[in-house]
Amino acid sequence: MTIYQQQPEWRRIQAFLPARYQLSPETEPTEEWWPHRGHHIHLDCYRNPHAPAKVILLHGVGTNGRQMSTILGHPLSQRGYEVIAIDMPTFGLTEVAPGALVTYDDWVQIGSELVDSELARDSRPVILYGLSAGGMETYHIAALNPHVKGVVGMTFLDTSLFAVRLETAFDPLTGMLGAAAMRFLNAIGLGRVRIPMRMVSKMRALVNHPEAKKACYADQTSAGNSVTIAFLNSWLSYRPRITPEAFSVCPVLLTQPAADRWTPLHLSEPFLKRLTQVPVTTVLLENGGHYPLELPALDQLAEAVTTFVAECTGTNS
Repeated sequence: MTIYQQQPEWRRIQAFLPARYQLSPETEPTEEWWPHRGHHIHLDCYRNPHAPAKVILLHGVGTNGRQMSTILGHPLSQRGYEVIAIDMPTFGLTEVAPGALVTYDDWVQIGSELVDSELARDSRPVILYGLSAGGMETYHIAALNPHVKGVVGMTFLDTSLFAVRLETAFDPLTGMLGAAAMRFLNAIGLGRVRIPMRMVSKMRALVNHPEAKKACYADQTSAGNSVTIAFLNSWLSYRPRITPEAFSVCPVLLTQPAADRWTPLHLSEPFLKRLTQVPVTTVLLENGGHYPLELPALDQLAEAVTTFVAECTGTNS
């Protein structure tokens, strides 16, 4: 099995981070494998049996678990929390079960079962953080699993909204026709056909540094990855177990990069306004791109999540 210690791509990406956010051999997470329904799921872990709470990090469709470990996993571990960053099947270093056709529904189910797996180890509270598509995934998991104590998203995109699809797709035509096209192609048996994510989404806005974007595109386990039509169809058509108006599981925090050129604040606001039964907080991350490489955004992200975890769990790191 390949491990991140052997993979150079993430190191090229992290070179664009501030020096103190770049991992060294001494600060890299331990790498674990979680057998799950035939998959060998890769986990980046900062284990700490004395930590008062755990934070599970979820990547989006242009990143992976190691990229979550650099911007937030290690900073949270330094603040005394236990952190687990997962590579969802078909991204990162997770090995997909032979013959499996992975959908977004599988991602949500796996996330819920990872929460259960961590709670089975011990009873410490679990918070979810998600970047990009992982933001709404945190909500979808919490709507499935009432044991989640809080969710943090870098964005909350309701893909049922035409305006969201239009603005986040590769171009306006893709935004207008993409969901219907994926539904049709999947229905006629082309679900296993793979499409580069950069050809259907505004991946060009993943980071705001041109050279960093090249490094991200070169990583076939993150921004350079391809996904199946079946996955895209399930992602665009997924509907949560609980509607936002009925959601009462846990508080919600949006950590919105202020210089996000892919999913700006106004795309998350329609969804957040529907959350009327739980506390909802928005924190703007100054100067941060969609996948933030910049200061002070990274420091503000770590501070906001630390405060949120403490408030949700009644603990201090």
